[in-house]
Amino acid sequence: MVGTKFPALLPTPYFCPPKCLYMQLLLLSNSTNAGEGYLEYARPYIGDFLLRRGITHILFIPYAAVSFSYDDYLLSVQEKLAPLDMTASSVHTYDDPVAAVQQAQAIVIGGGNTFHLLKNLQEKNLLEAIRTKVLGGTPYVGWSAGANIACPTICTTNDMPIVEPLSFSALRFIPFQINPHYLDAHPSGHAGETREQRLTEFIIANPHRYVAGLREGTLFLFENGHLSLLGDKSVRIFKYGRDTRELQQGDDFSFLLAAD
Repeated sequence: MVGTKFPALLPTPYFCPPKCLYMQLLLLSNSTNAGEGYLEYARPYIGDFLLRRGITHILFIPYAAVSFSYDDYLLSVQEKLAPLDMTASSVHTYDDPVAAVQQAQAIVIGGGNTFHLLKNLQEKNLLEAIRTKVLGGTPYVGWSAGANIACPTICTTNDMPIVEPLSFSALRFIPFQINPHYLDAHPSGHAGETREQRLTEFIIANPHRYVAGLREGTLFLFENGHLSLLGDKSVRIFKYGRDTRELQQGDDFSFLLAAD
């Protein structure tokens, strides 16, 4: 068993609509921390999340890849999961991708371009197949684009819209938005908007929606109707009409799970 330990759940049950009580989610801001190898920081979290559920094989969804092949993407993930004695196949290799999702032990969606990912899921009729499967209790892991697409929409992605999906509506596992790779930095000499300014625009246009600015090296765990923050950094919370605030591991995130 991987050594990473998850924090104890808070004693007070969070509000969660009945349809999501069986969900098991691990949503990571990023796959790789600066100066580390691919999935180096993430692998212990992923391993513990999946292995304690008896998962030995995952279905990988590589459609966020653009500048490298799906085959290469799968190979990279297989190599990093091998030390966990876990195998992986990719949905792009199946003649019937919907059936592959329906039969999966666990579903993992990697990072890349979120628009490209969503367009492919729509065109292959996989959005509802994945949603139905995960709502039924199949573990789901997503990093970067894979975390953003777990939200109601992909409107808080950092990616350029290199393709046009049918809509921005995503998997809707959680009722709030995630902004992966959240940065506070405003580089010297840069006159463009900061990340916070862009997210402020989003909450003005979408006043009913919370946004979690998820810094690299941090992730959300959702299980048993509870939401926990993992990692050693804080998360920045945005909501129209409320002060922006920082929350830490162990804080109460139940308000993020309120119904839309």
